[in-house]
Amino acid sequence: MSDLLIIRIILIALLACASYFLRPFDLPAPIAGGLGVILGAAVVVFEIRIKRVSLKRLIGAAVGSVLGILGAYLISLVLNTLSPRYAMIHYVEIFVLLLMSYCGLVVGGAKGDMLNLSALGGLFGGEKAAKTSFKILDTSVIIDGRIADIAETGFLDGTLVIPQFVLRELQLVADSSDSMKRNRGRRGLDILQRIQKMPQLDIQILEDDFPNIREVDMKLLELAKAYNYKIVTNDFNLNKVAQLHGVEVLNINELANALKPVVLPGETMRVFILKEGKEYNQGVAYLDDGTMVVVDNARKMISKTIDISVTSVLQTTAGKMIFGRFDERTHVVHEKERPPAREHVPAAGAGS
Repeated sequence: MSDLLIIRIILIALLACASYFLRPFDLPAPIAGGLGVILGAAVVVFEIRIKRVSLKRLIGAAVGSVLGILGAYLISLVLNTLSPRYAMIHYVEIFVLLLMSYCGLVVGGAKGDMLNLSALGGLFGGEKAAKTSFKILDTSVIIDGRIADIAETGFLDGTLVIPQFVLRELQLVADSSDSMKRNRGRRGLDILQRIQKMPQLDIQILEDDFPNIREVDMKLLELAKAYNYKIVTNDFNLNKVAQLHGVEVLNINELANALKPVVLPGETMRVFILKEGKEYNQGVAYLDDGTMVVVDNARKMISKTIDISVTSVLQTTAGKMIFGRFDERTHVVHEKERPPAREHVPAAGAGS
């Protein structure tokens, strides 16, 4: 049992005992004790919820509430001078107080993200820099495995956050009856162990969960919004949904596409023709990074390494495609420029 859970239980017990013996509103002792338990549970729920709110939203909600209360007080002063019906005035004052406080709390919390805490310096000034260094790993990027290679190069800094619900999903995939899913899940767990052994990285397992949300992707979005974290993924759909929610995403696939070699039309490159293309007399090759190269006039050069001239480059959502043309005369000239291969001369007496 964690220390925080013990403190919560003590708080609920104290409120229950205080209500039982003090009997607020002249309630019977058992009912008053039950009321204390309910109030204690409500305080714990409020504490759990407020921990997920960023400091900016807390400050915005507090400022909004104070302004709402101040506005309600000014309105009550005006109301007291307009009507002698005190019972009605008191009711309207309470209603206005609750309305203004609620609106100030909600609007202030919603607009709190627009605050620039770094301009205040000191304690608040370091909050933005600390939060932007946290990155949440989703299930797909862990199973993919390339995140470990990127981490080893030193391009990832700060803290990598792995939510507990992501670990549960990985465990479910690793325990699947489908052999392919099972292998993917075990690969993801192996990648996590590899990342945890890297001394330059700080790995944090986050216990926060959202029980009312079933989809893991939506839980990731809520977690990222609550703490202002970034999400590291290679899921195209999650990337698009996160952009709609205003959550920053580091997409591994976009990084891979950005690192692919840049070629311009007219350049010459050497490729290995692997198979036949879809169109007439086409051959298909692949670069080391997986980029597809479609070559005209190369159908008869399958299983050979040839020199081609790049004609165009097409950038698609799936990646980059290069189109080129094979000119046999250029290939022959290039071959002649190379030193001839040394022929093997049999030793004297060999074969005799």
